[in-house]
Amino acid sequence: MKSRSVKTTLHRSRRRAALAVALGSALALTATACGDDGSGSGGAKGAEGSGKGRITFWDNNGGVRTDIWKQVIADFEKKYPDIKVDYVGIPAASAQSKYDTAIQGGGLPDVGGVGTAMLAELAAQGALEPLDGRLAKSTLNGKLSQNLLGVSKAAGGGETLYQVPTSVNNGTLWYRTDLFEKAGLDAPTSWPKFYRAADKLTDKGRNAFGFTIRGGEGAIAPALDAVYGQSGITSFWDGDKTTVDDPKNVAALEKYVALYKKDTPSADVNNDFTKMVAQWDSGTIGMLSHNLGSYQDHLKALGKGRFRGIPNPTLADGSRVQVSNPVDGLSLFKAGKNKTAAWKFIEFAVSAAENSKFNEAAGQVPANTEAAKDAWIQRSEPTKLAAEALNGGNTKIVQLPYYLPDWNTISKADNEPNFQKLLLGKMTAKQFLDTLAGQLNKAQAEWKQQRG
Repeated sequence: MKSRSVKTTLHRSRRRAALAVALGSALALTATACGDDGSGSGGAKGAEGSGKGRITFWDNNGGVRTDIWKQVIADFEKKYPDIKVDYVGIPAASAQSKYDTAIQGGGLPDVGGVGTAMLAELAAQGALEPLDGRLAKSTLNGKLSQNLLGVSKAAGGGETLYQVPTSVNNGTLWYRTDLFEKAGLDAPTSWPKFYRAADKLTDKGRNAFGFTIRGGEGAIAPALDAVYGQSGITSFWDGDKTTVDDPKNVAALEKYVALYKKDTPSADVNNDFTKMVAQWDSGTIGMLSHNLGSYQDHLKALGKGRFRGIPNPTLADGSRVQVSNPVDGLSLFKAGKNKTAAWKFIEFAVSAAENSKFNEAAGQVPANTEAAKDAWIQRSEPTKLAAEALNGGNTKIVQLPYYLPDWNTISKADNEPNFQKLLLGKMTAKQFLDTLAGQLNKAQAEWKQQRG
């Protein structure tokens, strides 16, 4: 544990130092931008350009999404024959470091894929072009999910849009329709129905359980989803203090973790998503909370007609609260020498037809609300319901603080072991959330101080 603690402290220190340098660089670049030649540093002032010529596009999930992006590029070049797009595929694991290196040494693209996890850091380094004004005048205006735009803006620091969202996954409650029908249970569309089903489907003598809980790697996000989903609290912050330790959230977490070993297998304390999905697909467990990404696994293991995927349960009054999921999107880089052409590419890629084509291949929910109505989504019920939840006025999104440099460390290295202690009864829900709140409040205060 000591070794892990030292590594965590070093990681946190490096992230804070990096952000401090980034903020300092951004301020310095702002002061000198008038004399910048636009050669490619993070805050370099590029040019609007003629709207013709060559632009460079970096795909932040190269290899996985290469084929579909090349289709989108081919469609774009057919419509705009005066613009050529140079595609560069970057593996997701190295995208952040690739951008950071280019900010320091030059060579940023005109346009690139940027996920919400890295958005604030790139924006703080002065690398990204603000997009609010461009979007307001764009054919995309009014056609993108307001909830996803909210996630994008919050992830960039909360005041400015630096990313046009393209895709999002969504929390999904998968349940075994065959087991529910046999037990005479309603679909677990609300939290009361969820808990009733978890109890009724559990028969330890037959090794049957109502639910499988994620206790290992990646446990914090689904736990927070369950907590805010039940408490109905719609904001992660109350001023500069987090709401995570609100008494309503404490009560919700107590109820959620009480499922462990009562209505879940005891081995769940070590579950990452791979173990959890495999266990659900091969056993007699009623419900699983994951996301749309496991659909093909379930289909292969169970076949059609034995399961459904629905959005996370609602409150008793039918309203839904869920935490934000990471959003992928496209950003325009300040150093680009042809922003006009690069913006045309973003508009085209997120248009209804292309956004639909891209997300059908990616298996995710389109950000374009017109694309979210297309036939392939209507044929895929889990994706259809997820799109309706994300775009519906009855859903409130609690914006997780992706912009905090310490967020990944706090939500993973610091508190995944604590969540296991919570499941094992070695820590109370209040102790767990008080610890998490203290870390988050400190990180928020440091972030605000660094921003001046």
